[in-house]
Parts: sequence; C-alpha cells; structure tokens
Amino acid sequence: MKLKWQKLGHVFNHSTKSEWIEDSALTPTPILLDEDRIRVYCGFRDRQGVSRIGYVDVSAKDPSIILKVSDKPSLDIGSDGAFDDNGVILGDVIRVENGILRMYYVGFQLVKKAKFLAFSGVAESADNGETFQRKSNVPILDRSDEGLTINAIHSVIKEKNKWRIWYAAGNDWQEIAGVSYPKYNIRYTESFDGLTIDLTSVNELCVDVEGDEYRIGRPSVFKINKVYIMFYTKGGITGKDYFPGVAYSEDGVNWKRNDECFGLTMSEDGFDSIHLCYPRLITVGSRVFCFYNGNYMGKEGFGVAELLDA
Repeated sequence: MKLKWQKLGHVFNHSTKSEWIEDSALTPTPILLDEDRIRVYCGFRDRQGVSRIGYVDVSAKDPSIILKVSDKPSLDIGSDGAFDDNGVILGDVIRVENGILRMYYVGFQLVKKAKFLAFSGVAESADNGETFQRKSNVPILDRSDEGLTINAIHSVIKEKNKWRIWYAAGNDWQEIAGVSYPKYNIRYTESFDGLTIDLTSVNELCVDVEGDEYRIGRPSVFKINKVYIMFYTKGGITGKDYFPGVAYSEDGVNWKRNDECFGLTMSEDGFDSIHLCYPRLITVGSRVFCFYNGNYMGKEGFGVAELLDA
C-alpha cells in the first residue's frame, strides 16, 4: 500500500548564518525531548564544507514551527588525525538508561588515495541532548573487508538483550560527469551492549543495489506491529536519481524492497524539487512525521511531512 503524506513545509533554510553554520542540515534525525518539543539533530556545514552536529528544535504540535537553533555544536569534529577530523553527521539518537542520550554518528577523514573515509563513532549526553561527549576517539565500527572506505551506522534498535544495527558499507567509487561518488549497500550486525561490534559474529548484506543503482544507504529502520520498515536513499548512474525507497521485513535481516510504496514526491519547485532524500520518521502521539532533506542532499536545509494514513 502506497503511503500518503501531506507536506508541512520547508522548515530550516539557513536564514541566519554563523561561523560554523554556512549551509546544509544533513541527515535530519528527530527525537522527542518532551511533549512540546521535537529536537532535530543534523549536520551543519561551515564555509569549508566541514559538518558539525547541531540541532533545530521544532514544535511537537506543528513541526513546521522552529523554537530554537543550537548556538554551538552539540558534537564538534574530532582532533587532528582522528577518524572524524573533517566532519561529523548523524547516524541515530536513542535513549539509554538513566536519562542518557546516545548518538551514533559518522566521522569523515580526508586521505590521499580516496575521496574520503567514513566510519562510525558514538557519543553520549547527560544534559538532555544539549552536548555530547565521545565514548572513544576511535571508531566503534571501523573498516572491514566489505567496508574499506565506508562503514556508517544509521539505525540502532535495542530489543531485549540485543542491539540491532543497520549500516552502509562501501569499498569503491562511481565516476559520474567527472565526479567520484561512493558506492555502498546496506548491511546488518548486532552488539551485546551497543558499543562493541564484532563483524566476524554477525555481518549480513540485507539490502543491495538493483538495476543501474550504484549506491543504496542511510537505512532508517522502524518496527511497527511486529513488522520492520526501512527507508533508505538510492542513487543511479545517471546522477539525477537520488530518491528514497522502502523495504519490509519480518526479522530485520531479510528484506523485500517495495520502493513504489514510499509515496512522498518531489515538489514542482522549491527546496525539494530536484532531490528528496534521507527520510526519518518520528511518532508523536497518534501522528507520524517525516523529516527529510531536499535539493543537493541537504544543502538547502530540511522539510517535514505528516503521514495521513497513520
């Protein structure tokens, strides 16, 4: 069944700039802070194109209304030489014990013989998500045979005594109009504590590219009525097709793609008329909202839509 959405607007658009916010609000990731406030974490780029993680607070009753924009990074880049010294973007944010918020993030590093490296770190917040401190200065998901250049965690769900993790993994690059783009697909692993990952134990390819696609990633996984739903974004070799799809699973490992059911479409004009990507859902009472990036993979900020048949 095709999902039905009502777009509520272009929420964040960089009307106010700062030293660390020039453009972009990459991979918007919402979490409900309280009954009145949704916090949307995202990656803000500076003038050099380096992303730091901050937030935009919006009204839980009308998420097109901005309440606050962070005045400093919630998570800054890592120290020189670290895996995250050239930018950080969101993976996932979840609540753990004792009021702690845990952030899984992707750190970028520039190297000589590849466009970039992207591996996964983790940080935690004890001040209700205002600031995050790294649990370690090294990745919790580093390179592997399937992910020599990219191993990027994007969704984590704790179920009973197991942490379930979906991530994008890549080794290679696709040349399109003289520009190199990363090639990756979606894999699955598990952890006993959400901090220690052993890919030799569980490491499954769960959603792969099809047809002329060269990448499929940013998995956003939700469990509704014992069914797992995954949103992702895929790209084809034309360089013009960068759009979400959806897959369904009974066990979280074996997935069936059903991209035509996604439902949300690009606008005729405006910030999401060229691209629409990186959707992430949040449930507020009986309502379901979808935050997403638009043109140029988030350069013009993010928007929000509401699910009509929730």
